[in-house]
Amino acid sequence: MIIIGSVAVNFKNGRSFFSTKAIILNHGELTPYIPLDINIIGLNEMKDLSYPFLRDTFLQALEDSGSVSAETGWTPIHLELKDKELNCFMPLYLKDHSMGEYVFDHAWANAYHQNGLDYYPKLVTAIPFTPSTGSRLRSEQVVTQTQWGQLVDEVTNIAEETQASSWHILFPNDSDLSLLHDPRLLKRSGVQYHWFNKGYDSFDDYLLAMTSRKRKMIRKERQEVINQGIDVKILCGDEITTDLWQLFYRLYERTYAKRNGTRGYLTSDFFRQIAIKMPEQIAMAVANIESQPIACALYLFDNDTLYGRYWGSLGEYPYLHFELCYYSGIELAIKMGLQRYDAGAQGEHKLVRGFEPVRTVSLHWIRHPEFKDAIARYLEQENVAIQQHIDQALEMLPFKKSL
Repeated sequence: MIIIGSVAVNFKNGRSFFSTKAIILNHGELTPYIPLDINIIGLNEMKDLSYPFLRDTFLQALEDSGSVSAETGWTPIHLELKDKELNCFMPLYLKDHSMGEYVFDHAWANAYHQNGLDYYPKLVTAIPFTPSTGSRLRSEQVVTQTQWGQLVDEVTNIAEETQASSWHILFPNDSDLSLLHDPRLLKRSGVQYHWFNKGYDSFDDYLLAMTSRKRKMIRKERQEVINQGIDVKILCGDEITTDLWQLFYRLYERTYAKRNGTRGYLTSDFFRQIAIKMPEQIAMAVANIESQPIACALYLFDNDTLYGRYWGSLGEYPYLHFELCYYSGIELAIKMGLQRYDAGAQGEHKLVRGFEPVRTVSLHWIRHPEFKDAIARYLEQENVAIQQHIDQALEMLPFKKSL
């Protein structure tokens, strides 16, 4: 427990287990379409699956595994606001770098440095390494605008105490934003690409909403995976064995090594802990050749959204990334009745496969008044460019035009 003045955080350690069935993706010939033979619990049995990344078990696993700590540049100083009417939790980190955030402020840090000022430390309210929109407050009660204002006041006090240059609230949801009309906070926009379930009965039903050309492209890509002798299974919860988790982590490290020469932000113990403590919100797509796994992709989910997080492969297999990270996820979301699939940050190639541009938001408190004004002017120009990009991206979607 960390206490700052009258503000405290206290994690509860809990364990929960969930019995699930394997989901087998066995596409066979793609024309005509063969529905998946999936035996999965219905959403009527999946009660109260909240946004997974704000769960205490998820955040505690980040810390207990050593993935998030002062040594990795994420010092936890979480806040809990308690009074007679409310008990709410907000994640807060004191940081000495900008990695693992997915809202890029390196140019701001460089500008500070060029003017002889320190940009670090800074404060961040976010889910480490997770660019997924959601509430940044956890509370069983309704949080009011006044109570949010109390938290803003407290964080700005902490910023003074820690000499933090700024505070950044990353990927808050619409509910948070509706209560955060605070003139101290600058609003920044970004873009991601999400898939939306428009009442599709099956993956083939989804393809029927597309133009013939794009529909054929996706069927061809999925068939190419099958032609390589690859079959895909989706396993949920405790169906994911220890051996598969170990393989997944090897592939996770391999992906980061190829991308930037690092081993990734997360430790193997982090994945071990979430596998034990929150299996009811985890699924993994596993690609096999002759019953031997050669690639994996990890998903988390709640009652509304599937979140694609990490993937890796033992080798180069054409279109396998699209299969595990896009198509299998879409098929899983349809089968589970989920409304949205957030497949992660970036990736404009998602557009032609039916992922729609979505505006993301971050909020920023800047202590230095002149830099606040300069950043505000920059954000106005950036917002215009973001809107232009969204407008252009909408024209690239593969769906049939309405008459």
